[in-house]
Amino acid sequence: MQLVKGRRLALSVNDVHGLLDRFRRYRWLHVIDLDAALGRGSNHLLVRELCARAPMRVRAGGGVRSIRKAQSLVAAGAEQIIVGSRAYKSSGVNRRFLRALGAAVGRHRVVVALDLSQGRIAVRGWRTRLSLTPAEAVPELEPYCAGLLCTDVDNEGTMRGARLPLFRALRRLTRLPIIAAGGIRSRSDVRALARSGMDAAIGMALYRGGDAVMR
Repeated sequence: MQLVKGRRLALSVNDVHGLLDRFRRYRWLHVIDLDAALGRGSNHLLVRELCARAPMRVRAGGGVRSIRKAQSLVAAGAEQIIVGSRAYKSSGVNRRFLRALGAAVGRHRVVVALDLSQGRIAVRGWRTRLSLTPAEAVPELEPYCAGLLCTDVDNEGTMRGARLPLFRALRRLTRLPIIAAGGIRSRSDVRALARSGMDAAIGMALYRGGDAVMR
């Protein structure tokens, strides 16, 4: 399932397991439980199956709000766990949870979602914007994770092209690995991000344009 700006359903794929073979040549697979992220259900068993069967390395997230769930995904084969809403409090970073998560699964497995909407961090399925800015959050997050998944929510699923100035500004905030997401539409976007020292998480461009778009 792919959403535009976290709101409108743009496409849905029934043969989820079939995607594993299609994406076999890529180094990483992102498996995100959108229902869990939005608080309207769970696809936990399916996510575990995908983690166990994927022929590539897996980052899994969406609704990871407990240590037990993170441990379950690691046990199923996920190499990294993406934590979003639970990494934050209304007043800032949830250091207590992140510290406990790192102790339970290893800091090297923790990727924190830095989802941005109108310059602020968005949580709860991107429905709520905190007052927290990236410049405020990133220094606090650095001790507790191995990388950041930075999603341009306002551009997610649009295939308008990556907003490179936004991602470059994020790159300047930290030396941690950054995975950029949102609006990526072509190989030129991926190359531009790589030149700035960032990886790319690609969704709509693959589903709508096919693998040829990324060659």
